[in-house]
Amino acid sequence: MKIRLRLLPPLLALATLALPAGAAPSPQEILIASDAVRNPDFPFGLTNSLIEYRQGKQTDSSTLAIYSKADPNGGQFRSLVRYTAPARDANKLILFNGKDLWFYDPASKASIRLSPQQRLLGQASNGDVVTVNLARDYQATSAVEEDTQDGDRQTRRSQRLSLSASTPDATYARIDMWVDAASARPLKARFYSESGKLLKTAYYRRYQTVFGIQRPTETVIIDGLEPDWVTVMRYSDWVKREVPETWLQRDYLPRFKPE
Repeated sequence: MKIRLRLLPPLLALATLALPAGAAPSPQEILIASDAVRNPDFPFGLTNSLIEYRQGKQTDSSTLAIYSKADPNGGQFRSLVRYTAPARDANKLILFNGKDLWFYDPASKASIRLSPQQRLLGQASNGDVVTVNLARDYQATSAVEEDTQDGDRQTRRSQRLSLSASTPDATYARIDMWVDAASARPLKARFYSESGKLLKTAYYRRYQTVFGIQRPTETVIIDGLEPDWVTVMRYSDWVKREVPETWLQRDYLPRFKPE
């Protein structure tokens, strides 16, 4: 299987797999199709607006401009993230090159290495805000068809995928992910630590047509221990654009100027 299949639209990705007549797609093929729902197959930019709630009251927020493109050699996305709000954080940068993650503060002109698991805002970690092809870092070991409730509390026929980290760079040790059985749209996911502790649950919501297919434009993340601690990520201002290779180099961060 060629890695580029991970970037195809979901139905096309499944249709082009060389499966025997009547054969169902494998768990990994379903995961690949789900990745294609979330991620365009070309360089792009978008705005990610994060809002943190505790006990139903907003406690914090951030707005990020994100520029992403897939590495042609591995299929994983590389991203540059720029803070645009609040004012105290404006123009701070996060660089994710598919393996390493760096934070750059223009005030100190220093870049420091971060862990993808570190929290950026509320329950959203650094690894949650960058574009990721899950099939690159996880192996789907099983797929079980069952009914589940989506983020709008609607019952959906789904495939529950069990994902195990296949690289040391994976943000989470294990993920359970539910995708719509008919369309491969991601519905929800549960993220676990190496010890098996539930860290968070995410719901993928508000599907809208973006670049020709229906994609989630909102992710609701609920803390694994404190269910009244909720972080909402909303995606807007999607645009197909070039992401210069220089933007994705750590040495270039002090010279980066937003367009």
